[in-house]
Amino acid sequence: MKVILLSDVYKQGVAGEIVDVKDGYARNYLIPKKLAVKATEGEVKRAAKLREQAAARRAQLEGRLNELARQIDGVELFFERRASPTGKLFGSITTTEIADALNAKTGIDINKRRISQIVPRELGTHPIPVRLGSDTSPHLVITIVREGELANLLAARAAEAAKAAEKALEEQTRPESAYVPFEAPAAAEPENPA
Repeated sequence: MKVILLSDVYKQGVAGEIVDVKDGYARNYLIPKKLAVKATEGEVKRAAKLREQAAARRAQLEGRLNELARQIDGVELFFERRASPTGKLFGSITTTEIADALNAKTGIDINKRRISQIVPRELGTHPIPVRLGSDTSPHLVITIVREGELANLLAARAAEAAKAAEKALEEQTRPESAYVPFEAPAAAEPENPA
């Protein structure tokens, strides 16, 4: 049966698109939930207007999703867990825990279903993709450490950052005249004993 989608339907199409679906799917799901209407001549004319409105909505949504992706991309979250001597976790980090930690750190509330189900099961740093839209997929960085070692890790990172900032400041304040390029001494020509 040919139907015109009134809103975006996963794996079927976008609003205003004319798609061919099975009769039962159209009669029992799409039409009763007002996701689609039967493709009659009058509805086909209306479909062009629906496509324009849907395109405007999608453009606005894409803009918001891109801004959200920019805020989320590269955010590092820390978790402390018990682990075996080889680094395997006793348990796992759930998507709910990741979503809650992200909300606590950034104030951005993400549905746990948008976070990848591939959760790490060992100590270390792991990138976790977040599915925001069809083309938008920023990555969170999850760092898992043994219980009690988080303070040491954060202190070491702070010391590294301070050292890097100090070095950058030193390079900026060094006068250019203090830089003397290295010149190799001219090679002495061997004397002929003849």
